[in-house]
Order: sequence, then structure tokens, then C-alpha cells
Amino acid sequence: MRTSRLEAFSDGVLAIIITIMVLELKVPHEPTLQALGGSATGFLTYMLSFVYVGIYWNNHHHMFQVVERVNGTVLWGNLHLLFWLSLFPVTTAWVDETQFSRTPVIVYGVNLLLAALAYYVLQQAIFHSEGGAGLRQALGRDLKGKSSPILYLCGIALAFVSPWLAMLVFTTVAVMWLVPDRRVERYLAARESSSA
Repeated sequence: MRTSRLEAFSDGVLAIIITIMVLELKVPHEPTLQALGGSATGFLTYMLSFVYVGIYWNNHHHMFQVVERVNGTVLWGNLHLLFWLSLFPVTTAWVDETQFSRTPVIVYGVNLLLAALAYYVLQQAIFHSEGGAGLRQALGRDLKGKSSPILYLCGIALAFVSPWLAMLVFTTVAVMWLVPDRRVERYLAARESSSA
């Protein structure tokens, strides 16, 4: 099966996730900067989760540029990833509404961890499917992908000391992924030049 339906469905789900998150932002009731400052934590948690959804969308897009066909295992792996991403609005809102309390920050970190593991499972499903060799070659050792779950676990552990330290670790992982990853683009360029 071609990847177009999977990509279109995933794009739609991710757009809905972002829409739900933005609807959770609280509008100040007073027309003052002080009132706007009161909703700063909500904006910061929204921004971090928005960046994470954007990172997943970007990497998902790059991944399926290399893959030409998918099977049922890949479809279920993709749904597994979308399930964990669809919980971002809930965990984001909980962190905000509780002013970064320990338990909500831990749950947010677990949500990030499970989404990262689901992405890894999806990659493995693609690697073992017909046409998955290209993605494996493009990603190579994938040090960023392997280090992210370890950092999430560190952040979750740090939440027991200070939820703010945990959020710092989660933000660091997001910044790490914001740096453009050119592996897939280099692989596609090399493939095009070799076929020309």
C-alpha cells in the first residue's frame, strides 16, 4: 500500500492535536499586561508541546519520503504513535493547571517517553517491511533517537527533586531535535544523483 493515506491521516490527527492544545489556553479576563502575565505558564507549556508535535510531524514527513510502501504492521505502528501524541493536550493542560506540580510533570514526561518509544517502534516496523532498507541506511546509528528516551527518563527522575529541572530536560530534548536533521535529505539527494 502507498504511504499517501497514512500521511494524510497522520497530518489530520496532528492538526487536531494542535487545535485542541490551543483551545486549552486561558484568555485573560482583564485588559492588562499583568493579567496576560498570569497566563504565561499556559503559553509556555503550549509552546513546548507545540514544538514537540512539530518535531514529530517533521520527522514523520521525512521518514515517509524514503518509504514507498507500508504494510499492516506499519499502519498499526503509526496508530500507536498517534495515540500517545493525542494525549499531549491532556498532559499539557494538567501541567499548566497545576502550575508544574510534580505528578503532572512526571505524567507529561512519561507521555513524552511513550511517544518516543512509539516512534522507535514505528521505525522498526518500517525497517522490517518491504522497502525499509532505505530508511535504515538514511538514519544510520540514530544517536539522537536513542538518546531521547534516556533523557526523558532522567527528566522523570529529576521531577522527584524539582519539576522545573524535569521541564528543563524536556525542553533540552526539544531543542536538540529542533536542529535540522539532514540525514534523510542527504540520503534522497545521494539516491537521486546515483540514479541520474
